[in-house]
Amino acid sequence: MYEQINSQVLALSKSFADTAFKAHSLAVEGFERITDLQLKTLENRVSAAVEFFSEAAEVRDFDALKAFWPKSVSLVKESTEKFYANGQEVFGVTLKTTEALGQLAKGSFEAANENFTKQVNVATKKAAK
Repeated sequence: MYEQINSQVLALSKSFADTAFKAHSLAVEGFERITDLQLKTLENRVSAAVEFFSEAAEVRDFDALKAFWPKSVSLVKESTEKFYANGQEVFGVTLKTTEALGQLAKGSFEAANENFTKQVNVATKKAAK
């Protein structure tokens, strides 16, 4: 009897440990993708800002400022759009990672339930004999 209980506990703990390892892997992969998206966007925007400020340093008079002004508005608009699009991509990655974690947990609980039900049925049959 104790052997059955020990084997059940051992199987269940192994199953949960495997699931936890898979969940950790999924979470780290999601974090890596999000970090990569954020860094690419940041790099792109820093590059655009440096280019913008190097052009701004060349402005010497009011006419040049009037010609340069649309570029500044364009930079702000473009940066806002890029950051918004990046936020949407990050949200999508987060959503997919969360769904994968949910499926993993659901599968783990279903497998544990099937295993437990099988062992209960075997024990019931042995007790009936």
